[in-house]
Formats: sequence, C-alpha cells, structure tokens
Amino acid sequence: MIRYILRRIVQMIPTLFGVVLITFVLFNLVGGSPARMMLGDKASARELEEFDEQRGFNLPLFWGTHSTTRLYAETDFSRSAGPWSGVPSSSWTSGEGLLLRGGHPVSVPVAFTPPAGRAYTWRLRYTLDVSNESAATFGDQPLTASDTPRLLTWTMRSGESPPPVFVLPEGAVLRILALDCRRHHDRPWQSQWLHYLGQLARFDFGRSHAANQSVIDLLRQGIRPTLMLATPILIGETVISLVLALGCAYHRNRFFDRFMLFLCVGLMSVNYLVWIVAGQYWLSYRLGLFPVWGFESWSYLVLPVIIGIAHGLGPNVRFYRSVMLEEMHKDYVRTARAKGLGPVRILLVHVLKNAMIPVITNVVLSLPFLYTGSLLLETFFGIPGLGYLSINAINSSDVDVVRAVVIIGSLLYLAANLLADLAYAWVDPRVKLS
Repeated sequence: MIRYILRRIVQMIPTLFGVVLITFVLFNLVGGSPARMMLGDKASARELEEFDEQRGFNLPLFWGTHSTTRLYAETDFSRSAGPWSGVPSSSWTSGEGLLLRGGHPVSVPVAFTPPAGRAYTWRLRYTLDVSNESAATFGDQPLTASDTPRLLTWTMRSGESPPPVFVLPEGAVLRILALDCRRHHDRPWQSQWLHYLGQLARFDFGRSHAANQSVIDLLRQGIRPTLMLATPILIGETVISLVLALGCAYHRNRFFDRFMLFLCVGLMSVNYLVWIVAGQYWLSYRLGLFPVWGFESWSYLVLPVIIGIAHGLGPNVRFYRSVMLEEMHKDYVRTARAKGLGPVRILLVHVLKNAMIPVITNVVLSLPFLYTGSLLLETFFGIPGLGYLSINAINSSDVDVVRAVVIIGSLLYLAANLLADLAYAWVDPRVKLS
C-alpha cells in the first residue's frame, strides 16, 4: 500500500503543477493588473509600482531582462500627447507626433522619481532637424540628425543620473514618433513565475490587501467555523439519505417509495437561496427559534446546518436509492433470499456493504468542499469561515486570498481522490491497489 500511495503522489505532481501554472496565468496575465484591481483606479503610479515591487509583479512573466514599469506612461503619439500635455517647448499635432523645439532642456514627464539602484531602458524613435547635431542629446546619448526615423536604445541606472532630459540647440526640431520605458533586470531567470513557485515552496500565500494580514493566518482563522458548519451537514445528509434510500429500497414501488421520489424532486426544484431566505424569515425572524446572523456559539449553526441538510437530501436520496435498487437485482441478493434471510438483514448486511463504493465516491468527492464551506450559507448567516472569506476576497479583488483558496482546494481534491481509492480497497476485497 505504501508503494501505491507514493506512486499516486508522484502522479499528482504534474496535475498540481498544471493547476499552479493555470492559476498563475489567470491571475498574473489574463486578469489584468493585480495592483490596479486591489488598490483601485485612484492609486498613484508610485503606489502601484511599490505594490508590484513587494509582490514580484514588476518582474518578467517567465523569462527576460525587461518588464513593464509605471515610471513613464507609454503613449501613442499618433493619437495624443499623453503625459507631454503642457510640457514647455513641446507641441503635438495629429499625424506628426510630438515636436520638441530647441533652446531649453526638456525633461521627460516621469510619474515619480525612480528609486536608487534600479535600471530602466529607454527606447526612442525619432527624426531630427538640426544644424549642429553634436549638441543634441537624450540623457547622455547623442541624437543624430535624420529625416528618416531612427531608433535609440539607452539603459539608465537610477541614482547614477537624473531622469533623462532632451537637450536640443536653438532652432532644432525633434519629432518623437515613439518613446517607451522598460524596467531592466540583470538576471533573466528572476521572473514572476519563479517568484511565485518560491512562495508556494515556503507555504507563503502572500498577504491580504483588504485585511492587511498574511493569507495563511486568514485561512487558519476561517477553517474552524467552516468545519463546524460543513462537517455536520456532510455527516447528517449522508446518514439520513442512506436511511431513506434503504427505506425506499425496502418499500419499493409502494407509497413510501413514491412519496420519497416526489419529495426529492420537490427538494431539488427549490433553489438554495430560497431555502436560506425562507428559513431566516420564518424560523428566525417570525418564530425566533434561531439567531439570524453571527457566529457566537453553536446555536448560530443549527439553522444553517438544517438548511444545508435539507437542500442536499433531494439529489442524495435519489442517487443512493438508484444504487440500492441496482444492488437488489444482483445474484448474491437472490442467493441470500434462497437461504431464507429476511429483507431487513439483506438490506443492512449485504446490499449496504456492496453499495458502499458509489457511496464512498459521493462522500469523498464532497470532502474538498469542507474546506471552502458553503459560500451562500456563510455569507447570508455571517459565519466567518472560508466561504465568507472567499466571497469578500472576490468582491474586494483580493488576489492573493482567491489564489490561495483555489490552489489549496485543488490539492485537497487530489488528496480526496487518493483517499477514495484507499477506501475502495478497504470496503471491497476485490479491489486491488496496483
């Protein structure tokens, strides 16, 4: 068994790696700027840059020596002047780009003063009309007179020189067609991907921006209320569903069986939200039997547990009933009847034992959801569990929390599949772990 478990764990690694990769791409590439999502549209360029610096979002995605920066806002000069609007000695004309006229130094309108020790690569595409080209410079790089577009690339280290300045002699006209700035990195392997893998290797899931706490601390605080809510729901709906399913199999095609089928269809037809609102209104508000909101003692969990069990009975009873009826037509049941065993003993000793594999499958696949709990129940009843935490993280664009919930949930799902295979071998000797 140990060899089987180790082999399954090794087989899980590619799957988990794929989940981590997909999660990384979705949150770091497809979803847009995490800094903008968390800090909002009113955050300054410096605040966004510092946020990216703290969480490694300012590095290349997978590999490279350059990454984006908010030091200078890239501008399409065919459409607007961008940050150059109002800069002295500059003028913008649609179709001509940005024109700088000589006579006075012109500083590039950067969003903030770059911190010392960082390197930035500037790329300038331009044409220059000047009689004394030796006096035309961009930073410490000379500009060449040309009627055709030229490209100048220059890496500047902040702290060693001020932000770049255009110096043009009197009468010179510089037409800027494109100007962009990229953060320069000396080590191309330092990327967001490796930074992210390093965090996961240290079990560091980042820091919640909304709560200003580490994500791992938030998960520890939320796991207890979630388990206190989800565990009774799982155990209660499983036991009650099995008992009712066995009753349907015992009284098949009679009143009890048909009534339960009718009831199950009715339970499945009612939306989860209806159960919650109706339970809160009638049982809590009108009758005062249960608290409506909060998590101060076990009494606050009674109504959510009842609603969770009631909602899960419909599909579970129908599924387990089908499993039991299928087992009732097997040869071993006919043999047991021929030996004179009673129907109750056949159901409890033989049918239930042989029906455990689909039951285990259904239960074990529900185990990962114990981690996140019931999102709606925790949200509507104010239970500070992981489901409540996840909803708040989504609403506040708390990327680190959402990402941690997804990854840990995937890991638990893989572990639940392994647990299901081990349980199969335990309840059915015919199943061999190989």
